[in-house]
Amino acid sequence: MTPSAYEPTHPTALAVDAEAPGPAATASATFGMGCFWGPDARFGAMPGVVRTRVGYAGGTEPEPSYYSLGDHTEVVQVEYDPETVSYEALLNVFWANHAPFSAPLKRQYRGVVLAHDDRQRETAARTREELESQTGKSVETAIETLDRFYLAEGYHQKYELRSTPVVADELEETYGDAFVDSTVAARLNGFVAGHGDDDEREALFAQLDISPAALSEVRRRL
Repeated sequence: MTPSAYEPTHPTALAVDAEAPGPAATASATFGMGCFWGPDARFGAMPGVVRTRVGYAGGTEPEPSYYSLGDHTEVVQVEYDPETVSYEALLNVFWANHAPFSAPLKRQYRGVVLAHDDRQRETAARTREELESQTGKSVETAIETLDRFYLAEGYHQKYELRSTPVVADELEETYGDAFVDSTVAARLNGFVAGHGDDDEREALFAQLDISPAALSEVRRRL
């Protein structure tokens, strides 16, 4: 384990997570891209992404929830290793996978970059301008500064993986409350949603210490 490695709180956490970069060695990005289930899976399968979580941000309502969202937006928060993947690479996925030229019908599902610092805000603005220049269209996606991120309810976390209960239940038993921040859960959530390639999947499967039944169910979903 490297000095910067993440130390999961649960004693039976899988080795893949034990070897993942910890918070001190990662950076975070936050995006609104419509319903947050899909982006959670898409980014979760992306090389260099370490952890994902979904939640609410961009509004003023204190302590929002799914049924009391106020003026917040559904967002995915991505924790990534900047030595492996750049913020601009994440933005490329963001721009390609929501509707940047359409005004949102509901604030809940709007497209928005919630920058964590000035550099992220500047990069987002530059790439937005480049997209407008390339397409000749006006981008409706907002760029704002993140104030506070509110974690969404557990049943929204790793939603695609939860549709494979034998796998999700086994991982939740392994990780407990740390399930949402598991790199393994993020990867499998992306894989069962159809993201990632065969080599990436097989590399992870070779490291997994999960039951044959759970692994078989993951393969069935691919």
